[in-house]
Amino acid sequence: MRRGPADRWGAPAQLLHWTIVVLIVAMAWLGLTMVDMPNTPAKVERYALHKSLGLLVLALVAVRLLWRVYAGAPEPLPAPRWQRWLAQGTHFGLYLLMLAMPLSGWIANAYSGFPLRWFGLFRMPQPIAADEALYDLTRDVHEWLFWLLLVLALAHAFAAVWHHLFLGDATLSRMLPRGWLKPPAPTQEEIR
Repeated sequence: MRRGPADRWGAPAQLLHWTIVVLIVAMAWLGLTMVDMPNTPAKVERYALHKSLGLLVLALVAVRLLWRVYAGAPEPLPAPRWQRWLAQGTHFGLYLLMLAMPLSGWIANAYSGFPLRWFGLFRMPQPIAADEALYDLTRDVHEWLFWLLLVLALAHAFAAVWHHLFLGDATLSRMLPRGWLKPPAPTQEEIR
């Protein structure tokens, strides 16, 4: 049974979507800039913030998946089968990467031997002993997952904008509050 609107994503799904987008952009900026910083307390603070935001993203993605199971998704827009398949595959890949990224960071942190405190409030469990070789491997996996997430996220965003600007459908406006985008003009086929 569908609990959200049939024609668009509901407000909770939209809020979770855009919050996660903002957090991932912030984490990407932190992650790309912190590695070249000199070893100072500022670098340690930036790493701690990056890790805490990563755990927050992990939690929010889990909530988003549970909400999607509970509320359902809007009815798909008319599209060729290959586009629906590509959209479903991209969404699956994004969810998978949004879970794998923070988990791989958490595992890498555990192998580093450094404690992980979530926003300084409490220490996260580290069930893995420090291991420099495995730290190097998991750090590399974490980085490659980031680049893959970046490519998929950009493709996802590009497709939404393409659908809005060139195909004139509601793909993008369905993930925004009503009235934020002008509704797409009806096609000649819809007018007939």
